Amino acid sequence: MPIYEYHCKGCGHDFEYLVLGGSEPDQCPACKSNEVCRFMSSCGFVSKGGGGETVSKSAGASSCTGCSATSCAGCGH
Repeated sequence: MPIYEYHCKGCGHDFEYLVLGGSEPDQCPACKSNEVCRFMSSCGFVSKGGGGETVSKSAGASSCTGCSATSCAGCGH
């Protein structure tokens, strides 16, 4: 069951939604507008070296180099 990120065209609110059985949100949880669209999430990864040390990190195009969050939806980056 994937969690997708959505954007409300009515109020600009970004939010996450757990998709169960293909159902998508029909309205924004902040303003109740029905003009919501799913957007592409950044993919992050951590590469480990042979000794278990972190070799490189990526959070897509994020400028949050020290961020440990699993999603940028909360901070807006």
